[in-house]
Amino acid sequence: QVQLVESGGGLVQPGGSLRLSCAASGTLWTFDTMGWYRQAPGKQREMVAVVTSGGRANYADSVKGRFALSRDNAKNTVSLQMASLKPEDTAAYFCYANLLKTYDFWGQGTQVTVSS
Repeated sequence: QVQLVESGGGLVQPGGSLRLSCAASGTLWTFDTMGWYRQAPGKQREMVAVVTSGGRANYADSVKGRFALSRDNAKNTVSLQMASLKPEDTAAYFCYANLLKTYDFWGQGTQVTVSS
């Protein structure tokens, strides 16, 4: 059974930084795509950043230049380094992984709150 476990959320002041990490377990396969989505209250879940096993990354326009994704295929881990955080980045952040371009997996979410 595949599980994604997130860590690293919390409260940070505007302009601050946070690092989110996600570790996958329950499979020996390398995920095709891994990354992060977020969902703010009253809004739909949106893609933040994803990266393929080949290293091709895609970022939401709202986070380009501020967030950086890193991935370790051998360990099936993915991390999101967030800098210059804004109040509008406040959301629950979910780790995402896709296997065999068919199966989607989600973490339980970690809260990021940007507030002074």
